[in-house]
Amino acid sequence: MRDLVRPLAVVLPAVCGLVLLPICCAAFAQEPMAVDGIAAVVNGDVITISQVRSLSAPREKQLRAQYTGQELEKQLKATWELALKDLIDRQLVLQAFKKEKYEIPDHFVEQRMHEIIRESFGGDRNTFIKTLEAQNYTLGEFRQKEMEQMIVQAMRSHNVKKSSIISASKIEDYYRKHRDEFTSKEQIKLRMIMIPGQKDTATAPAQKALAEEVLGKLAAGAAFDQTAQVYSEDSTRDNGGDWGLIERNTLAGPLEKIAFNMPVGRISNIIDYAGNYYILKVEDKQGGTTKSLAEARSDIEKKLLQEEAQQIQERWIASLREKAYIKTF
Repeated sequence: MRDLVRPLAVVLPAVCGLVLLPICCAAFAQEPMAVDGIAAVVNGDVITISQVRSLSAPREKQLRAQYTGQELEKQLKATWELALKDLIDRQLVLQAFKKEKYEIPDHFVEQRMHEIIRESFGGDRNTFIKTLEAQNYTLGEFRQKEMEQMIVQAMRSHNVKKSSIISASKIEDYYRKHRDEFTSKEQIKLRMIMIPGQKDTATAPAQKALAEEVLGKLAAGAAFDQTAQVYSEDSTRDNGGDWGLIERNTLAGPLEKIAFNMPVGRISNIIDYAGNYYILKVEDKQGGTTKSLAEARSDIEKKLLQEEAQQIQERWIASLREKAYIKTF
Protein backbone atom coordinates (compact mmCIF):
# COMPACT_ATOMS: atom_id res chain seq x y z
CA MET A 1 0.00 0.00 0.00
CA ARG A 2 1.46 3.34 -0.95
CA ASP A 3 1.14 6.46 1.16
CA LEU A 4 -1.60 9.00 0.51
CA VAL A 5 -0.98 10.52 -2.93
CA ARG A 6 -0.03 14.20 -3.06
CA PRO A 7 -3.36 15.66 -4.34
CA LEU A 8 -5.36 13.83 -1.68
CA ALA A 9 -2.89 14.73 1.03
CA VAL A 10 -3.37 18.39 0.18
CA VAL A 11 -7.13 18.10 0.52
CA LEU A 12 -7.12 16.14 3.75
CA PRO A 13 -5.90 18.79 6.23
CA ALA A 14 -8.72 21.12 5.22
CA VAL A 15 -11.23 18.29 5.55
CA CYS A 16 -10.03 17.49 9.06
CA GLY A 17 -11.13 20.92 10.20
CA LEU A 18 -14.52 20.83 8.51
CA VAL A 19 -16.19 17.52 9.27
CA LEU A 20 -15.64 16.85 12.93
CA LEU A 21 -18.53 14.83 14.32
CA PRO A 22 -18.86 15.39 18.07
CA ILE A 23 -20.04 12.32 19.88
CA CYS A 24 -23.06 14.21 21.21
CA CYS A 25 -24.33 14.81 17.68
CA ALA A 26 -25.26 12.72 14.66
CA ALA A 27 -22.52 10.12 14.97
CA PHE A 28 -24.01 8.82 18.20
CA ALA A 29 -27.56 10.09 18.17
CA GLN A 30 -28.74 6.54 18.82
CA GLU A 31 -27.25 3.42 20.25
CA PRO A 32 -26.03 0.92 17.65
CA MET A 33 -28.67 -1.57 16.62
CA ALA A 34 -28.22 -5.28 16.05
CA VAL A 35 -27.82 -6.36 12.46
CA ASP A 36 -31.23 -7.65 11.42
CA GLY A 37 -30.99 -8.13 7.67
CA ILE A 38 -29.42 -7.03 4.43
CA ALA A 39 -30.61 -3.80 2.85
CA ALA A 40 -28.18 -3.77 -0.07
CA VAL A 41 -25.03 -5.33 -1.48
CA VAL A 42 -22.46 -3.05 -3.13
CA ASN A 43 -19.75 -4.93 -5.01
CA GLY A 44 -19.88 -7.63 -2.36
CA ASP A 45 -20.00 -5.28 0.64
CA VAL A 46 -23.16 -5.51 2.73
CA ILE A 47 -25.25 -2.58 3.95
CA THR A 48 -27.49 -3.72 6.78
CA ILE A 49 -31.04 -2.75 7.57
CA SER A 50 -29.88 -1.48 10.95
CA GLN A 51 -27.43 0.90 9.25
CA VAL A 52 -30.21 2.39 7.14
CA ARG A 53 -32.51 2.59 10.13
CA SER A 54 -29.89 4.35 12.21
CA LEU A 55 -29.32 6.97 9.49
CA SER A 56 -33.01 7.58 8.80
CA ALA A 57 -34.23 7.48 12.42
CA PRO A 58 -33.85 11.21 13.28
CA ARG A 59 -35.78 12.25 10.17
CA GLU A 60 -38.41 9.55 10.73
CA LYS A 61 -39.02 10.90 14.24
CA GLN A 62 -39.76 14.34 12.78
CA LEU A 63 -42.07 12.87 10.15
CA ARG A 64 -44.11 10.94 12.71
CA ALA A 65 -44.77 14.21 14.51
CA GLN A 66 -45.90 15.92 11.28
CA TYR A 67 -47.83 13.31 9.30
CA THR A 68 -50.23 10.41 9.69
CA GLY A 69 -51.75 7.72 7.50
CA GLN A 70 -50.80 7.34 3.86
CA GLU A 71 -48.84 10.58 3.75
CA LEU A 72 -46.70 9.40 6.65
CA GLU A 73 -46.04 6.11 4.90
CA LYS A 74 -45.07 7.96 1.73
CA GLN A 75 -42.67 10.24 3.59
CA LEU A 76 -41.14 7.35 5.55
CA LYS A 77 -40.54 5.38 2.38
CA ALA A 78 -38.84 8.34 0.69
CA THR A 79 -36.66 8.90 3.77
CA TRP A 80 -35.64 5.23 3.86
CA GLU A 81 -34.78 5.24 0.16
CA LEU A 82 -32.71 8.42 0.52
CA ALA A 83 -30.81 6.99 3.51
CA LEU A 84 -30.10 3.78 1.60
CA LYS A 85 -28.90 5.74 -1.42
CA ASP A 86 -26.56 7.80 0.76
CA LEU A 87 -25.09 4.66 2.31
CA ILE A 88 -24.62 3.05 -1.11
CA ASP A 89 -22.85 6.15 -2.41
CA ARG A 90 -20.70 6.24 0.71
CA GLN A 91 -19.69 2.61 0.21
CA LEU A 92 -18.80 3.28 -3.41
CA VAL A 93 -16.53 6.13 -2.34
CA LEU A 94 -14.81 3.98 0.28
CA GLN A 95 -14.29 1.27 -2.32
CA ALA A 96 -12.83 3.78 -4.77
CA PHE A 97 -10.39 4.88 -2.06
CA LYS A 98 -9.34 1.29 -1.44
CA LYS A 99 -9.04 0.53 -5.15
CA GLU A 100 -6.65 3.44 -5.62
CA LYS A 101 -4.61 2.06 -2.71
CA TYR A 102 -4.63 5.36 -0.90
CA GLU A 103 -3.90 5.51 2.80
CA ILE A 104 -4.65 8.03 5.51
CA PRO A 105 -1.61 8.52 7.74
CA ASP A 106 -2.33 7.62 11.34
CA HIS A 107 -1.41 11.09 12.56
CA PHE A 108 -4.38 12.57 10.63
CA VAL A 109 -6.77 10.23 12.42
CA GLU A 110 -5.12 10.87 15.78
CA GLN A 111 -5.37 14.61 15.18
CA ARG A 112 -9.09 14.18 14.54
CA MET A 113 -9.56 12.23 17.75
CA HIS A 114 -7.69 14.86 19.78
CA GLU A 115 -9.83 17.62 18.26
CA ILE A 116 -13.04 15.81 19.16
CA ILE A 117 -11.90 15.22 22.74
CA ARG A 118 -10.81 18.84 23.08
CA GLU A 119 -13.92 20.42 21.50
CA SER A 120 -16.63 18.10 22.83
CA PHE A 121 -15.16 16.91 26.15
CA GLY A 122 -12.97 19.78 27.26
CA GLY A 123 -9.88 17.68 26.67
CA ASP A 124 -10.98 14.97 29.14
CA ARG A 125 -10.14 11.66 27.48
CA ASN A 126 -11.61 9.61 30.32
CA THR A 127 -15.02 11.23 29.87
CA PHE A 128 -14.74 10.56 26.14
CA ILE A 129 -14.02 6.86 26.73
CA LYS A 130 -16.84 6.51 29.28
CA THR A 131 -19.30 8.12 26.83
CA LEU A 132 -18.29 5.59 24.18
CA GLU A 133 -18.73 2.71 26.61
CA ALA A 134 -22.17 4.00 27.68
CA GLN A 135 -23.25 3.93 24.05
CA ASN A 136 -21.77 0.48 23.43
CA TYR A 137 -19.03 1.73 21.12
CA THR A 138 -15.42 0.75 21.34
CA LEU A 139 -12.66 3.25 20.75
CA GLY A 140 -11.69 1.26 17.68
CA GLU A 141 -15.20 1.45 16.22
CA PHE A 142 -15.38 5.18 16.76
CA ARG A 143 -11.93 5.67 15.26
CA GLN A 144 -12.99 3.64 12.20
CA LYS A 145 -16.10 5.74 11.75
CA GLU A 146 -14.11 8.94 11.89
CA MET A 147 -11.53 7.61 9.45
CA GLU A 148 -14.23 6.59 6.98
CA GLN A 149 -15.79 10.05 7.25
CA MET A 150 -12.40 11.58 6.49
CA ILE A 151 -11.99 9.26 3.50
CA VAL A 152 -15.40 10.17 2.05
CA GLN A 153 -14.82 13.91 2.41
CA ALA A 154 -11.28 13.72 1.06
CA MET A 155 -12.27 11.57 -1.93
CA ARG A 156 -15.19 13.82 -2.82
CA SER A 157 -12.96 16.88 -2.74
CA HIS A 158 -10.17 15.09 -4.61
CA ASN A 159 -12.48 14.04 -7.43
CA VAL A 160 -14.22 17.41 -7.74
CA LYS A 161 -11.76 19.63 -9.54
CA LYS A 162 -13.63 22.91 -9.54
CA SER A 163 -12.95 25.59 -12.08
CA SER A 164 -11.26 28.57 -10.50
CA ILE A 165 -12.97 31.01 -12.86
CA ILE A 166 -16.61 31.53 -13.82
CA SER A 167 -17.02 33.47 -17.04
CA ALA A 168 -18.36 37.01 -16.88
CA SER A 169 -21.17 36.09 -19.25
CA LYS A 170 -22.41 33.33 -16.90
CA ILE A 171 -22.37 35.72 -13.95
CA GLU A 172 -24.24 38.40 -15.90
CA ASP A 173 -26.79 35.87 -17.17
CA TYR A 174 -27.44 34.62 -13.64
CA TYR A 175 -27.84 38.16 -12.34
CA ARG A 176 -30.30 39.01 -15.11
CA LYS A 177 -32.45 35.93 -14.45
CA HIS A 178 -32.35 36.08 -10.64
CA ARG A 179 -32.51 39.77 -9.77
CA ASP A 180 -35.05 39.02 -7.06
CA GLU A 181 -32.32 37.20 -5.09
CA PHE A 182 -30.43 40.48 -4.82
CA THR A 183 -33.43 42.66 -4.06
CA SER A 184 -34.29 43.31 -0.42
CA LYS A 185 -37.91 42.84 0.59
CA GLU A 186 -39.97 45.98 0.22
CA GLN A 187 -41.78 47.04 3.40
CA ILE A 188 -43.93 49.99 4.41
CA LYS A 189 -45.02 51.25 7.81
CA LEU A 190 -48.74 51.73 7.42
CA ARG A 191 -51.60 53.31 9.31
CA MET A 192 -55.19 52.74 8.22
CA ILE A 193 -58.65 54.07 8.97
CA MET A 194 -61.52 51.85 7.88
CA ILE A 195 -65.13 53.05 7.89
CA PRO A 196 -67.70 50.36 7.06
CA GLY A 197 -70.08 51.09 4.22
CA GLN A 198 -73.04 50.00 6.33
CA LYS A 199 -73.28 50.83 10.04
CA ASP A 200 -76.34 49.43 11.81
CA THR A 201 -79.27 51.00 9.96
CA ALA A 202 -77.20 53.81 8.46
CA THR A 203 -77.08 54.12 4.72
CA ALA A 204 -73.98 53.86 2.57
CA PRO A 205 -74.16 57.57 1.58
CA ALA A 206 -74.11 58.52 5.28
CA GLN A 207 -71.02 56.40 5.82
CA LYS A 208 -69.37 57.86 2.74
CA ALA A 209 -70.08 61.31 4.13
CA LEU A 210 -68.46 60.26 7.41
CA ALA A 211 -65.38 59.10 5.54
CA GLU A 212 -65.20 62.46 3.75
CA GLU A 213 -65.54 64.25 7.07
CA VAL A 214 -62.65 62.19 8.51
CA LEU A 215 -60.49 62.90 5.47
CA GLY A 216 -61.24 66.61 5.90
CA LYS A 217 -60.11 66.51 9.52
CA LEU A 218 -56.85 64.83 8.48
CA ALA A 219 -56.31 67.40 5.71
CA ALA A 220 -56.77 70.13 8.29
CA GLY A 221 -53.96 68.68 10.41
CA ALA A 222 -55.66 66.22 12.75
CA ALA A 223 -53.32 63.48 14.04
CA PHE A 224 -53.88 60.29 12.08
CA ASP A 225 -53.47 57.96 15.07
CA GLN A 226 -55.92 59.88 17.26
CA THR A 227 -58.42 60.15 14.42
CA ALA A 228 -58.19 56.39 13.82
CA GLN A 229 -58.91 55.70 17.50
CA VAL A 230 -62.12 57.73 17.22
CA TYR A 231 -63.50 56.74 13.82
CA SER A 232 -61.85 53.56 12.51
CA GLU A 233 -63.57 50.18 12.70
CA ASP A 234 -60.38 48.33 11.75
CA SER A 235 -58.87 45.78 14.16
CA THR A 236 -55.93 48.14 14.74
CA ARG A 237 -58.16 50.96 15.94
CA ASP A 238 -56.86 50.92 19.54
CA ASN A 239 -53.31 51.24 18.20
CA GLY A 240 -54.19 54.29 16.16
CA GLY A 241 -54.62 52.26 12.96
CA ASP A 242 -51.00 51.10 13.14
CA TRP A 243 -50.28 48.04 10.96
CA GLY A 244 -46.56 48.25 11.62
CA LEU A 245 -44.14 47.17 8.91
CA ILE A 246 -45.83 45.06 6.27
CA GLU A 247 -44.66 43.39 3.08
CA ARG A 248 -46.45 42.92 -0.20
CA ASN A 249 -49.27 40.37 -0.28
CA THR A 250 -50.42 41.48 3.19
CA LEU A 251 -53.24 43.76 2.04
CA ALA A 252 -55.97 43.18 -0.49
CA GLY A 253 -54.74 43.88 -4.01
CA PRO A 254 -56.32 47.32 -4.59
CA LEU A 255 -55.21 48.58 -1.17
CA GLU A 256 -51.69 47.21 -1.63
CA LYS A 257 -51.29 48.85 -5.02
CA ILE A 258 -52.11 52.26 -3.62
CA ALA A 259 -50.20 51.85 -0.35
CA PHE A 260 -46.93 50.72 -1.92
CA ASN A 261 -47.01 53.54 -4.46
CA MET A 262 -47.70 56.33 -1.97
CA PRO A 263 -44.91 58.69 -0.93
CA VAL A 264 -43.90 58.61 2.73
CA GLY A 265 -46.04 60.98 4.81
CA ARG A 266 -48.83 61.21 2.24
CA ILE A 267 -52.45 60.51 3.20
CA SER A 268 -54.52 58.77 0.56
CA ASN A 269 -57.87 59.78 -0.80
CA ILE A 270 -60.87 57.71 0.23
CA ILE A 271 -60.55 54.20 -1.20
CA ASP A 272 -63.87 52.48 -1.86
CA TYR A 273 -63.19 48.74 -1.65
CA ALA A 274 -65.47 45.78 -0.91
CA GLY A 275 -68.22 48.03 0.41
CA ASN A 276 -66.00 49.84 2.92
CA TYR A 277 -64.07 53.12 2.90
CA TYR A 278 -60.33 53.23 3.63
CA ILE A 279 -57.88 56.04 4.28
CA LEU A 280 -54.19 55.13 4.33
CA LYS A 281 -51.02 56.80 5.50
CA VAL A 282 -47.50 55.49 4.79
CA GLU A 283 -45.11 56.58 7.53
CA ASP A 284 -41.94 54.84 6.31
CA LYS A 285 -40.54 52.68 3.53
CA GLN A 286 -37.75 50.14 3.72
CA GLY A 287 -36.07 47.73 1.34
CA GLY A 288 -37.01 47.28 -2.27
CA THR A 289 -33.45 48.07 -3.39
CA THR A 290 -31.45 45.83 -5.71
CA LYS A 291 -27.72 45.20 -5.49
CA SER A 292 -25.81 46.21 -8.58
CA LEU A 293 -24.06 43.53 -10.64
CA ALA A 294 -20.75 44.71 -9.23
CA GLU A 295 -22.04 44.29 -5.67
CA ALA A 296 -23.53 40.87 -6.39
CA ARG A 297 -20.69 39.49 -8.54
CA SER A 298 -18.75 37.83 -5.71
CA ASP A 299 -21.83 36.06 -4.30
CA ILE A 300 -22.90 34.89 -7.76
CA GLU A 301 -19.44 33.54 -8.57
CA LYS A 302 -19.32 31.64 -5.28
CA LYS A 303 -22.79 30.17 -5.87
CA LEU A 304 -21.97 29.10 -9.43
CA LEU A 305 -18.70 27.50 -8.32
CA GLN A 306 -20.60 25.52 -5.67
CA GLU A 307 -23.21 24.42 -8.19
CA GLU A 308 -20.53 23.37 -10.64
CA ALA A 309 -18.73 21.39 -7.93
CA GLN A 310 -22.00 19.68 -6.97
CA GLN A 311 -22.68 18.71 -10.57
CA ILE A 312 -19.17 17.32 -11.02
CA GLN A 313 -19.51 15.36 -7.80
CA GLU A 314 -22.86 13.93 -8.86
CA ARG A 315 -21.42 12.85 -12.20
CA TRP A 316 -18.49 11.20 -10.45
CA ILE A 317 -20.77 9.28 -8.08
CA ALA A 318 -22.98 8.31 -11.03
CA SER A 319 -19.94 6.90 -12.84
CA LEU A 320 -19.12 4.80 -9.77
CA ARG A 321 -22.69 3.49 -9.70
CA GLU A 322 -22.58 2.57 -13.40
CA LYS A 323 -19.52 0.41 -12.89
CA ALA A 324 -20.73 -1.21 -9.69
CA TYR A 325 -22.82 -4.27 -8.86
CA ILE A 326 -25.58 -2.98 -6.61
CA LYS A 327 -28.48 -5.05 -5.37
CA THR A 328 -31.11 -3.73 -2.97
CA PHE A 329 -33.55 -5.83 -0.96
